[in-house]
Amino acid sequence: MTVTLDHRPRLLLVDDEPTNLQVLRQVLQQEYRLQFATDGQRALELAREHTPDLILLDVMMPGMDGYAVCRALKAEAQTAAVPVIFVTALNDVADEVEGFAAGCVDYLTKPISAPVVRARVRTHLSLVRLDELRETRLKIVQRLGRAAEYKDNETGMHVIRMSHFSRCLALAAGCAPDWTDDLLNAAPMHDVGKIGIPDAILQKPGKLTPEEWVVMRRHPEIGAEIIGEDPSRVLRLARSVALYHHEKFNGQGYPYGLVGEAIPLEARIVAIADVFDALTSVRPYKKAWTAQDAMALIESEAGQHFDPQLVALFVGLMDELLAISQRWAD
Repeated sequence: MTVTLDHRPRLLLVDDEPTNLQVLRQVLQQEYRLQFATDGQRALELAREHTPDLILLDVMMPGMDGYAVCRALKAEAQTAAVPVIFVTALNDVADEVEGFAAGCVDYLTKPISAPVVRARVRTHLSLVRLDELRETRLKIVQRLGRAAEYKDNETGMHVIRMSHFSRCLALAAGCAPDWTDDLLNAAPMHDVGKIGIPDAILQKPGKLTPEEWVVMRRHPEIGAEIIGEDPSRVLRLARSVALYHHEKFNGQGYPYGLVGEAIPLEARIVAIADVFDALTSVRPYKKAWTAQDAMALIESEAGQHFDPQLVALFVGLMDELLAISQRWAD
């Protein structure tokens, strides 16, 4: 016996008038799996039992009206992300404002237009899929960052701390909040290229030979190859950070010996954050430095290893850096 699974999006239609539900059924049944509720309480029960992909919700219902239902949905973690479209006879601007305040994504007035309903439903389901795609991509980035940790002596807390240090410094430098959030998510990828470095070199307890350093210094380019070229803002930042975070402001870094502001800003920021956390963390080969000693070294390297303007800003963030270190301690 062959079982055919129905993978069509699930819609929950809520209206106290069965005639209205029948109209919506005729409009939507070909493309979607449909569930029906004629009151607010039943709508909440169905949403909890089988989380729908989208809800079409009447406003004027006895007992619990649509606004109350929408607020209840948004208050629960399981249903908070489900888009709600109000379908109602109320057509005053104030009613629409109240609907959007309750958490809806769209507002349709009766009598409905079948093409408009189908178009709005498709649009909002597409937006949900885009959000899911972004979230999945972000999780892949985070997991690749974690994969690099298994090859090194660093801990998961290191990449969390240095990512937050990077975001704080970016904000202090006047970068846009959206960009700093992307940097927060990209920074953990800085050492992903170490996946391609042999364990005998990466985990060697003593100093590396000149030949071994040649191999070790390939990890920025390996990281860039792993991340690849992608239109995603986070992945573009991650590739840049991986490739350039070992460049030095005076041109003595690697892999390209870039000088000053020829080094991308994101890489100059991450370089400071990464070194600060590495110095203040315990490693098998060293004890943790105090934050004050680590900051003193970074200050001494202003204009040499690090961007001097960023160093000046970083020094002023000491209280925030210490708070981050305590929150995500090893």
